Amino acid sequence: MIPIPSKRLASALNLKQRELLALVGGGGKSTLLFQLARSLNRRTIVTTTTKMGERQTGMLDVIEAPFTRPLELWNGMSPVFVRAGVKDGKSIGVRPSVCDTWFSDHSLCDVVLVEADGARHRPFKAPANFEPVLPDETTTVLAVIGADALGRVIADQCHRPLRVAAVARCSPYERLTPARAATVLTSPYGSFKGCPTPARKVVVITKVPSREDDQITALLVDELVDALTPNNEVVSIEFEHVE
Repeated sequence: MIPIPSKRLASALNLKQRELLALVGGGGKSTLLFQLARSLNRRTIVTTTTKMGERQTGMLDVIEAPFTRPLELWNGMSPVFVRAGVKDGKSIGVRPSVCDTWFSDHSLCDVVLVEADGARHRPFKAPANFEPVLPDETTTVLAVIGADALGRVIADQCHRPLRVAAVARCSPYERLTPARAATVLTSPYGSFKGCPTPARKVVVITKVPSREDDQITALLVDELVDALTPNNEVVSIEFEHVE
């Protein structure tokens, strides 16, 4: 599969004009979130329903405390990052219902991009009981994995390694093979846990090596294709790189 340049992400993902898109997983998810926002020629709100580093704003304009400073102050001309405030060096996210309200207002925005969980800068993860925090009206869920997690020991490379191992049915001290990664990526108890039934499910592979003989990533793509079912659509896209 040919790597996708970041500027072509929106078209590669087959995004509609209006989307409430949630990102889960690891592998540079926050960077991907902001790169996607900048690639869209649409009225785009970026936010989180959990927490992010205070400085992780993608160099976008920031609106604080949306409950007291309404988004009507935003002119829609460029993407904006919205957070409920800052505490202990973290951006505090908004409630999922707030994202639903924004998205339902056609006069306000076209796209809402949401980071719906955290990965502690690890390339892969499986969700805890309280994760991910998905808005009800989510139209697309992106499950992100860094290619650098493949072939590595789960306990060394993954966030929540016991969860990853449980879904993959192996020991956390074994390696994350393409088959095990595909199991976690497609499982309703893994990357797509809590995904609203109508939402599209998309796998994004980041940090793909540039060399053409990257067999382990190709094996993951093959495993994902084999895992497709009529009720669980998964589109695999190799993202060029995360800067």
